[in-house]
Amino acid sequence: MPPTLALVLTLGFIAFLFWRDFRADPSVSRALWIPSLWMFIIASRPVSQWLAIVGLGSFGAASVEEGSSLDAFVYLTLMAVGVVVLNKRRVSLSQIIEENQWLSLFILFCFLAIFWSDFPLISAKRWIKILGHPIMALVILTERDVKETLVRVVRWNAYLLLPISILWIKYFPSLGRTTEEWGAMLNRGIAEGKNGLGAICVSVGLVFLWYSLQVLRREKTKQRRNELFWMGGLWLMELYCLRKAHSSTSTITLLLTSAVMLALGLRFVDKRHIGAYALAGIVLFIVAQSLFDVYGTVVNVSGHQGTIQGRGRLWAYLLRTNTNPILGAGFESYWLGPRLQDVWSQPEFWWKPTQAHNGYVEAYINLGLIGLLLLVGLLVVTFSKCRQALLDDFEWGRFSLCYLIALIVHNWTEAGFKGLSVGFLLFFVIGIKYSAGGEKTSALSIETTEQIRQPELIP
Repeated sequence: MPPTLALVLTLGFIAFLFWRDFRADPSVSRALWIPSLWMFIIASRPVSQWLAIVGLGSFGAASVEEGSSLDAFVYLTLMAVGVVVLNKRRVSLSQIIEENQWLSLFILFCFLAIFWSDFPLISAKRWIKILGHPIMALVILTERDVKETLVRVVRWNAYLLLPISILWIKYFPSLGRTTEEWGAMLNRGIAEGKNGLGAICVSVGLVFLWYSLQVLRREKTKQRRNELFWMGGLWLMELYCLRKAHSSTSTITLLLTSAVMLALGLRFVDKRHIGAYALAGIVLFIVAQSLFDVYGTVVNVSGHQGTIQGRGRLWAYLLRTNTNPILGAGFESYWLGPRLQDVWSQPEFWWKPTQAHNGYVEAYINLGLIGLLLLVGLLVVTFSKCRQALLDDFEWGRFSLCYLIALIVHNWTEAGFKGLSVGFLLFFVIGIKYSAGGEKTSALSIETTEQIRQPELIP
């Protein structure tokens, strides 16, 4: 098929998917376009790179360290519009901080880490961008139906991310593929790298599975059948992209968390003992790893032994570097300036890494032991929140717990607790506690009280 024809058909298919979605439910909050656009940009490529694709490369050109002024403007604009929406919805910042003290403490420490960075201006810019994640998460969490809202935002992005990735991989290899130094071709699709494409597949796949399980429990109707049919088509595109990404970590993560999600739906699984199940699973893995080297076996079977060994050497090198073990190099500052050049000058790191390829090592080198402990504490608190959600709202609890597990596993070989990534965005969605009461409940109480005080008017 000629690339031009493939492009036209793909754009037509995307338009049809959106038309079908809006036709099924035209009552969509206009505010959803804000987190949807934010997610699309961070999942694919910055606006400056999209302009370069259409021949406007000089407009908003970016540098590696400073970034693009155009991209910064786009991010700040979306954040500002999100704040306006939250203000109209009477979201109280003090209430958010009070209900999410551990998360607030982690963000505060990241802010303080700007002051001991060798590049405080760059570090400050990156910290400000990170604030976009909780803003977009709160826009989603303040909708009437949070579960439906999350599914819709992810599905809208899937309508774009998956078909365009397939199109670029098959018909526009200059956009959808990249060549490594030894000549191997890697499929990256719409993302900036193959691991980014794999991470997209993990997030989209978990949401698809979660939503499909809910659709399966509906009454057998024509609408249910059609929904399952189209979900099946999206699943095929998702699995194709995951296969082309050739990301062992993403594949293992999606398989593991999908199994957990299915297991949580079994009747004999007591949701009250989920903490004991998690502890037993960790102990079992440690024992199996010690006796049989399960992780090494999986790596060998997947053909990624050389890659994992290279990352292991990188971790060892980073842990030996001369940075403050208590405070780290500063918020997202390690991979800047002389330190980056020192890593790249090592012959064994010819692949020029720009991250630790481990979320926990990344937290340590940037934020030190204090930051790492705050991150681990935040994960524990989030797990406790997910466990309680299993009892209060099973469907939301099932998704949030499985996504948390996915993040914990995926960050073993990828640094996902940083920067503008889909995983970090959805971590805020499942991690932020927001009580829909607060000011809204108080206002309702005042209004009701006033009505009671007013005498009844008899015509």
